[in-house]
Amino acid sequence: MSNLNLNVNGTVHSVDVTDDTPLLWVLRDTLGLIGTKYGCGIGECGACTVLRNGVAVKSCRLPLKSVGTAKITTIEGLATSGKLTAVQQAWCKLDVAQCGYCQGGQILCATALLTATPKPTDQDIDEAMSGNFCRCATYTRVRQAIHAAAGSTPAISP
Repeated sequence: MSNLNLNVNGTVHSVDVTDDTPLLWVLRDTLGLIGTKYGCGIGECGACTVLRNGVAVKSCRLPLKSVGTAKITTIEGLATSGKLTAVQQAWCKLDVAQCGYCQGGQILCATALLTATPKPTDQDIDEAMSGNFCRCATYTRVRQAIHAAAGSTPAISP
């Protein structure tokens, strides 16, 4: 066990865990941030996606020692002062979520995409979102919401 500092959602937390503990478990079990979900445990499904310095990463495969001083953003830290981001607003307006289990990871991945590519094409979206699986198959609405958040198409009701 070692005492490590971790910057999550703009707050530095001192955590006493082994440095090979996956970030996912520190977020959920140590910090109580349960919006980041456990899905497959092998970095394939995307339910555990968080942002590390604005880049989407799978937290189930990321050992704490690899985080260092990076700024981690979870779904709980995305909205600021109670105001939803454009991605979150589009998700709500288009009723993207069904069961909702994968949506935190989907929203964070979409946020990273729009930061890197403000006006993505369908191909850009499909490539960026390919590591996020949705058992409810809301992929069409995910794509619509990303376009709506980018302002490239009007928000169309499902």
